[in-house]
Amino acid sequence: MDILYTLIGKGKDLNSLHMAVRTVIIFFYALAMLRIAGIRTFGKKTAFDMVIIIMLGAVMSRAIVGASPMVPILCASLVMVVIHRVLAILSFRSRFVGKFVKGRPTSLYKEGESNNENMQQAQISEDDIMEEIRLKLNQENLKDVKEILMERTGKISIIKYPKG
Repeated sequence: MDILYTLIGKGKDLNSLHMAVRTVIIFFYALAMLRIAGIRTFGKKTAFDMVIIIMLGAVMSRAIVGASPMVPILCASLVMVVIHRVLAILSFRSRFVGKFVKGRPTSLYKEGESNNENMQQAQISEDDIMEEIRLKLNQENLKDVKEILMERTGKISIIKYPKG
């Protein structure tokens, strides 16, 4: 046990070697936790995914600087990741849970009509929508656009009328 304390230190009185060793340990532990959480954590970036990213960073940094004991932090991190993983599995199996945890897409524009209430709630202006039209369709108008949605990730998707 003395060797362990020599390497990682104890309490808040840590030197550079202690913090370096703690950083290595936390880095690989965080990597393992994110592998358990799943790659989608960084792929989709819904609010659901951002919560685990922010919380893991905040909690694990405390172990590096010695603000909290290391073992309880590792346990708390594992609990967060397990909760995230369980909710992801439940979201896959249940639409209700998925909508609760991850949200749902919001229609901003449909067949010639802007949904001002949804746009205000999403804090998306008509200028923001036109920017997306220019960037994604390379045009200055909505003539080919059937619907515009704000997805659960916060990204804007544009559905065009079928050609014909």
